[in-house]
Amino acid sequence: MKVAIIDLGTNTFNLLIAVTRKNGNYDLVLKTKIPVKLGQGGIDKGIIAPDALKRGIEALKTHKQTIEEYQVKKYRAFATSAIRSTSNGVEFVRTVKKKLGLIIEIIDGKKEAELIFHGVKQISEFKSSYDLIMDIGGGSTEFIIANKNGIAWSKSYKLGVSRLKEIFKPKDKISDDNIIQITNHLDESLQELFDALSKYRCDRLIGSSGSFDSIVEMIAHQFKNEEEMKRPCATIHKMEFKWVYEYLINSTLNDRINTPGLAKMRADMIVISVVFINYLLKKTGIDKVNRSKFALKEGALAQCF
Repeated sequence: MKVAIIDLGTNTFNLLIAVTRKNGNYDLVLKTKIPVKLGQGGIDKGIIAPDALKRGIEALKTHKQTIEEYQVKKYRAFATSAIRSTSNGVEFVRTVKKKLGLIIEIIDGKKEAELIFHGVKQISEFKSSYDLIMDIGGGSTEFIIANKNGIAWSKSYKLGVSRLKEIFKPKDKISDDNIIQITNHLDESLQELFDALSKYRCDRLIGSSGSFDSIVEMIAHQFKNEEEMKRPCATIHKMEFKWVYEYLINSTLNDRINTPGLAKMRADMIVISVVFINYLLKKTGIDKVNRSKFALKEGALAQCF
């Protein structure tokens, strides 16, 4: 049976189409995404701005046409942080149903973390020791501590890069003061995570999709190690991440737009992502980092059909 998952993220609306098998496996047919930047101009005020609403409707119109062209039998559409945390998010969902006939499910942070885990575990080997999964979104960032037995702890924080960008408005070339402001905010927000990490010691960070994909692509172009970077669960070495971090915090927006491997739609927010990741690695002492290509939509596909 041909099925689809629509993941309504804060920065992008993602579409995955697959053929499901009786044994629970699936074959990927199409994976595509459309930039929407729902958080731009309003997420820090608790609203989705009018222009962002229009971009969201147009993106879903395109995804609906694609679903119809591929003769999809069933679909599930999931809305995450930007829609669940804004005063007009529910109204957006109602408008989509009225105009396009698409039914969108607004999920909470716990469900979002669960689906991310089920996506990551399809391509990452979990053992008895614990790993920390980090999914940096536009509106929220999910942290999941897990091992081969499943999720031990998870939490969704309103620390997405679009939200942080709207709050702190970093300069074109991020300043030291900007970095201090952001890291101080993370210190104030993440104590519960660090308490959990003192209980469940993690030696590896698994970054799922999004910003981590861009980091991996930049590394592949800079260090000419495309084969390793093509792996669904690629390793990001300490020296490689250090290069990415130093390059990005010293770059201008124009530099980033023209950086090989960095998608243009991420050029304005990737600096905040690497500041966040660098902060986390320093704070926790974790020195093993992997990128998982699979995240929420793959987890939803495995769990929902």
